[in-house]
Amino acid sequence: MFRLDDQFLEDIGLGNLPDEQKKPFLQHIYSELELRVGTRLSDGLSDAQLEEFEQIIDRKEDKIMEWLATHAPQYQQEDTFKRLAEATKLEPTDPRLISEYTATKWLEVNRPDYRQVVAAVLEELKKEITSNRDAILGGLSAGAAGDDSASSAPQAA
Repeated sequence: MFRLDDQFLEDIGLGNLPDEQKKPFLQHIYSELELRVGTRLSDGLSDAQLEEFEQIIDRKEDKIMEWLATHAPQYQQEDTFKRLAEATKLEPTDPRLISEYTATKWLEVNRPDYRQVVAAVLEELKKEITSNRDAILGGLSAGAAGDDSASSAPQAA
């Protein structure tokens, strides 16, 4: 779907970030994206749906198996499951794989527009970052320079 990597940084004009700042910046972007997508996806869902999804995300095995029995009893034969198993290199019986698949399938059933929501939120975030690129780059370099110069700068009385 999308990747938060060096190419993403290039696309938003931050490819010149120092290497030691790339990973923390990408982690921040991922967290922000996750928060915004989650907020947007929760709009229009009932409390019961949100609770059900939370149990799936929290890997409550009994809830996952119950949900799969109702909504995808032949899940191991589905192409989506097979592709996810291949991508993650996890065994078909691995609870992490089953949990990840169930969360994806749950979204397909309850929020069939989730891929469009993720794409829209990512585009909004890209525009936000791009419009603030100079401030981000200036703040990062000023922060690094500030660390070195703060100890030698005269202090106001």
